[in-house]
Amino acid sequence: MTLDLQKYTVRTDLAIDSKEMAQGNQRQTIPGLREDVDTKDGITITRIDVLNDEAANAIGRVKGHYVTLEVPSLRNGDTQLRERVAAEFTREMEHFMTKAGISKDSKVLIVGLGNLHVTPDSLGPLVVQNLMVTRHYFELVPDQVAPGYRQVSAIAPGVLGTTGIESSDIVQGIVERTRPDAIIAIDALASRSLERVNTTIQVADIGIHPGSGIGNKRRGLTKEILGVPCIAIGVPTVCYASTIVNNVIEMMRSHFRQETDQTNQIMGMLDDIGEQDRLSLVKEVLEPLGHDLIVTPKEIDEFIEGIANVIATGLNAALHEAVHPGNVAAYTH
Repeated sequence: MTLDLQKYTVRTDLAIDSKEMAQGNQRQTIPGLREDVDTKDGITITRIDVLNDEAANAIGRVKGHYVTLEVPSLRNGDTQLRERVAAEFTREMEHFMTKAGISKDSKVLIVGLGNLHVTPDSLGPLVVQNLMVTRHYFELVPDQVAPGYRQVSAIAPGVLGTTGIESSDIVQGIVERTRPDAIIAIDALASRSLERVNTTIQVADIGIHPGSGIGNKRRGLTKEILGVPCIAIGVPTVCYASTIVNNVIEMMRSHFRQETDQTNQIMGMLDDIGEQDRLSLVKEVLEPLGHDLIVTPKEIDEFIEGIANVIATGLNAALHEAVHPGNVAAYTH
């Protein structure tokens, strides 16, 4: 009997994860994929452009532009580091909005996806709570709005299990009524890499599909569906138990190779098979038992509030010329 391993593939929302899996250990070149990496002050910014169908198929991602900010020290709760990350995020968002055709006068709707009452999934609603929303001022007292601000509205539509309505349907109704020029959606993601959980921010111009990180197929928030540019912002807050097991096996193999030349005898066949095949084997064992759990780090409560403030700070500064990352704290709550 031939085993179908397709259902045991890695679940990740990060383009950088997908690129690394496609390239393998040899870091093979992928035609149609352009990458630029910039590192400074503990922040690594990776810009990936998926330019054609060949590259999209190779990494399993939609054609588009992806920017990833990796900050391993974010877990330490350093306030000054968060301020630097917010400033870098502001610059990347400004470039991203320009590339997406979002002008300084464009009206923007922010959508905070997720469940406020489930900590790893509460990123979107928490960001919305800390945004500077201004649309009502433009509607009610337009003559009193100072220069340097744009129309920004925000919604946290909740989740299907609470509202009984797809988030995409709620947002589509709002778009038809308020007619924004662009949408920015924020959601929690899943990653295949333990190192990237709670340390990474991804921005993409391909829109977003609520619940995709945990295997739920939901109607997405995309330009094709909503008719306006959709930028997605996400932070990986969870990973699968199979990912953790697979990473631990790899760390054990690396450790034994440093300590002894008998690694093959200790690890057996696990020392010979590739990462993807090994992960498929782990998932094949765990999933029928219901043990491929979705896992989040124990410090998630503190982290989720901090990263939500970072993203809200960066968005406020990127959306309003009159606001700078250093003084946004006066407006957030």
